[in-house]
Amino acid sequence: MADRPPITLYTDGASSGNPGPGGYGVILRCGSYEKELSGGFALTTNNRMELLAVIVGLEAVKWENAIINVFSDSTYVVKALNEGWLTKWERSGFKKAKNADLWQRFLVVYRRHRVSFTW
Repeated sequence: MADRPPITLYTDGASSGNPGPGGYGVILRCGSYEKELSGGFALTTNNRMELLAVIVGLEAVKWENAIINVFSDSTYVVKALNEGWLTKWERSGFKKAKNADLWQRFLVVYRRHRVSFTW
């Protein structure tokens, strides 16, 4: 298989109220290819939408072991990875972790690739 170019994901999420109506958006770029993804929910939180944006973006990548650079303005998401919070939550079985359902979904797709996070 030929070398694949790196992928860049730009992600964002928000809610009006916390909880309240909210949504997420993703721009996926790979070479000259670009795809936009978005979704919304009637009742959600800002952190859920920030995390879901990353998950949806990673799930859109169709091959394994991709090099993916994620850009997010979410300190919650970026610090969870870069500062080891997620590792601690997983070791504890996600006890006391908020959004455990999404973090577990995230880990499945995250482990398929080589992902870096930039705030």
